Amino acid sequence: MAWKELFTTDIGLLSVFTIGFILVMAAYLANFAKRHIAEDEKKARGG
Repeated sequence: MAWKELFTTDIGLLSVFTIGFILVMAAYLANFAKRHIAEDEKKARGG
């Protein structure tokens, strides 16, 4: 019953989209930070 409400009601769909957006945003920010940390370490080593 809870799954049906989650995927068929307006508030349930909004919740699913919000959770999905937060997960995608977290993955992007983690990748962004990892890339810039590696770049800063490379600059600090003089390369």
